[in-house]
Amino acid sequence: MISFFVSVLALIVGYWLYSKVVERIFGMDPGRPTPAITMEDGVDYVALPQWKIFLIQFLNIAGLGPIFGAVAGAMWGPAAFVWIVLGSIFAGGVHDYFSGMLSLRHGGESITETTGRYLGNNMKQFMRVFTIILMVMLGAVFIMGPAKILDDISGGAGGGVTMWVWIIFLYYFLSTILPIDQLIGRLYPLFGVAMLFMAVGISAVMFTEGLHVPEVTFDSLYNQHSSPEKFPLFPMLFVTVACGAISGFHASQSPLMARCMTNERQGRSIFFGAMITEGVVALIWAAISMSFFGGVRELNETMALQNGNAAWVVSKISNSLLGEVGGVLALLGVVAAPITSGDTAFRSARLIVADFLKSDQGPFKNRILISIPLFAAGYALTLVDFGVVWRYFAWTNQSLATVVLWVVTAYLIQEKKQYWVTLVPAVFMTAVATSYILVAPEGFQLPIEVAYAIGFSVALALLVFTLVRVAKGKRTPVAQLVK
Repeated sequence: MISFFVSVLALIVGYWLYSKVVERIFGMDPGRPTPAITMEDGVDYVALPQWKIFLIQFLNIAGLGPIFGAVAGAMWGPAAFVWIVLGSIFAGGVHDYFSGMLSLRHGGESITETTGRYLGNNMKQFMRVFTIILMVMLGAVFIMGPAKILDDISGGAGGGVTMWVWIIFLYYFLSTILPIDQLIGRLYPLFGVAMLFMAVGISAVMFTEGLHVPEVTFDSLYNQHSSPEKFPLFPMLFVTVACGAISGFHASQSPLMARCMTNERQGRSIFFGAMITEGVVALIWAAISMSFFGGVRELNETMALQNGNAAWVVSKISNSLLGEVGGVLALLGVVAAPITSGDTAFRSARLIVADFLKSDQGPFKNRILISIPLFAAGYALTLVDFGVVWRYFAWTNQSLATVVLWVVTAYLIQEKKQYWVTLVPAVFMTAVATSYILVAPEGFQLPIEVAYAIGFSVALALLVFTLVRVAKGKRTPVAQLVK
C-alpha cells in the first residue's frame, strides 16, 4: 500500500508546486474584473462563493470517469497509478487551468470559441460540431450508468431502469434551463457530501482491513491485462483512465464556472485543484479494484465474468466494505458523480449552441428552444448499447483534450510565454488519440505496429512543425497547419 500513499502525496505536492508554475506562466491578475461582475445576467453569469464553485467544478468533471475508468484501468495493473499521478499533474491540471482561465479572460466563452481565436475559423467550426456531439454522448452515457445503479439500489421497484431514466432526464432538463444558482448551486453541496463519504470511506476501510494493494516496481510496470494482445497498455490505458488523468470534457465545463468566479486568483484551486482532487478519487478506486478481489489477475477474471460491468464491481465493493447503509451512501456518491456531470454536459451544449447562434439566454423561451433538440438526441443515444457509446465517447473525449492542449500551446506561443508546459502533453496525447482509433475494436483495428508507427509519426510531425514555426518567429504554428 506504500505506492498508493506515495501516489496521493505526489498529487498533493504536485498541486502545490506545479500549479504555481502554471499560474505564473499564465499571468494571473487578481485586479482584473471577471465576467461574473461585468456581464452578470442572473442565469449563467452569476457570482458564487469560491467553495461552491470548486465543489460544482469537481462534481462537473468527476462523472463516471475516475470511478468506472479507474476500475477498468486497474486491469492493466500498477501502471495505472503512474498514469493517474503524472497525467493529473502535467496534463490534466495544465489542461483544465488554461482552458478555464482563457475562458475567464474572454468573457466566459465556450472552448469552441476560444479554439477559433488561436487555431482559426475552420477549427472553430469543427470544434462546434465535435464538442456538441461529445456533450450529447456524455449526457446519454451519464443517464444509463446512474439509472442502472439506482435500479439495483431500489431492487427493481417501480418502473425499473426506464423509470429512473425519465427521472434523471427531468432533472437534467431543469438543471439545463434554470439559473445556475437555483438548482445546481443548491444540490451540489449535498452531492459533494456523498462523494466525499464514498472516497474517504472506501480508502479508510481499505487501510484498516489491510488489503494488499500491488506496489509500483520495475517488475510490475507491464501489461497485466488478461488480453494484452487485444488491449495493449499504450494507448488503451491512457484512454480508459481519462477523467482521473486528463479529459477534454473538462474544457467544456470550465467556462460554466468561469462565468461565476469573482477573482482570477480563484483559478488555481478551482481548475487545477479540482483536477487533482479527481485524481485522488481515481487512485482510490484503482487501488481498491486491484486489491478487493485478491489482485489484478482476479480483477480481470471478475470483469470478464461480469462482461466488463464496472457498475457491478463498484456496487460489490461498496456494499461489502461499508455495510448495507454505508454501501447505499457510497453508491449515492457514485450516482451523484455522473448525474452532476450529465446535467452540466447538456447545459454546456446549450451554451455552445447559444454562443454561435448569438442567442440571448436570458429569455426562458430561448433556453427551451435550444435544449429540446439536444435532449431528443440524447434520448436517442440511450437506446444504443451502453458499451458502444462509452467506447466512442472515451476516444472522442481524449481527442478533444488533445485539441485543447494544442489551442493553449498556440496561445502561449502567440503571447511569447513558456509553451512547453502544454506542448509536451499535446504531443503525447496526439500519439495516444491517433494510435487508439487505429488499433481499437471500435476503430480501424489495424496491427499494433502500424498504429504505433502512424500515431508517433503524426505526433512527431506536429512537434517538428511547431518548433520550426517558432524558430521562424511565426505566432500561431498549429493554426497554419489546420487552415
